[in-house]
Amino acid sequence: MPLDPQLKALRELKEKEGVTPLYKLPVAEARAADLAAVRDGAGEPEPVARVWERTVPGPAGEIPVRGYVPEGEGPFPVLVYFFGGGWTLGTIDTSDAICRSLTNAVGCVTVAVGYRLAPEHRFPAAVEDCAAAVHWIAAHRGELGLDPALLAVGGDSAGGNLAAAVSLKTRDEHGPAITAQLLVYPNTDHRSDTPSLRENTDPYLFNATSVAWYWNHYLATEEDGLNPLASPLRAADHSGLPPALVITAEYDPIRDQGEEYAHRLRAAGVPVELTRYEGMAHGFFAMAGTLPAGRRAVEQAAAFLRRAFGRP
Repeated sequence: MPLDPQLKALRELKEKEGVTPLYKLPVAEARAADLAAVRDGAGEPEPVARVWERTVPGPAGEIPVRGYVPEGEGPFPVLVYFFGGGWTLGTIDTSDAICRSLTNAVGCVTVAVGYRLAPEHRFPAAVEDCAAAVHWIAAHRGELGLDPALLAVGGDSAGGNLAAAVSLKTRDEHGPAITAQLLVYPNTDHRSDTPSLRENTDPYLFNATSVAWYWNHYLATEEDGLNPLASPLRAADHSGLPPALVITAEYDPIRDQGEEYAHRLRAAGVPVELTRYEGMAHGFFAMAGTLPAGRRAVEQAAAFLRRAFGRP
């Protein structure tokens, strides 16, 4: 279907104002512009009962994490959330609105992880930080008021890639049991060459050049792109992974690789829900304050997590 009218208007405004694509900016400027855009699209952040911040030990130093606590009494299920930004942009603040909404809608504690960014810290730094945070949270569930049996991971874009990678890593290393994985338009294959990647070249939307720019910052070598922890689609075995919700967008260069990952999981016997949001582009999940489809996707994610956690 055509690009959603509201999204089209936002895209045309960018063109009218001559907004520079992030991939043409120095990394520091791109980071600031990305966070500002996310905040503009997210709407007013929802209040939650409590927010806590701390650092947890990681493989190369302390990792900042932020926990969002819902109303009510625990122990609560926990969702460990990884923000998007192509492994290059983003902070815990990038996913603030998403984490607040999911905390309230699911009735879970959501913990956002401030993993190391590229190009200062290339693959596998982000995966290692995210996995270390999951291990720490699992080991400290009692003091955090968390249910010892209900832990999910999730993220959007690069965060979805990291959630998939952490699920693979914890399975293979017999780490904490993961109840479910929320994968919102995830990158799954560095060497993907699909119709959606070739077709989506609009400079005022996330496009194929954007994808290449992020990968070039993230990977130290081309060979790293073959590693399943960078490209989860390339894992030899997808069985035994947590049930997944995979959300994709019609006008997204990485749509096809996200959908192929869902099909690969399903073929391996993993329960999967796959939804493509027609008329939408990459990034819409973080625009729930601007786009009705973004709100619907967050509501779908919350409903999936409630079912996975056995919550009404």
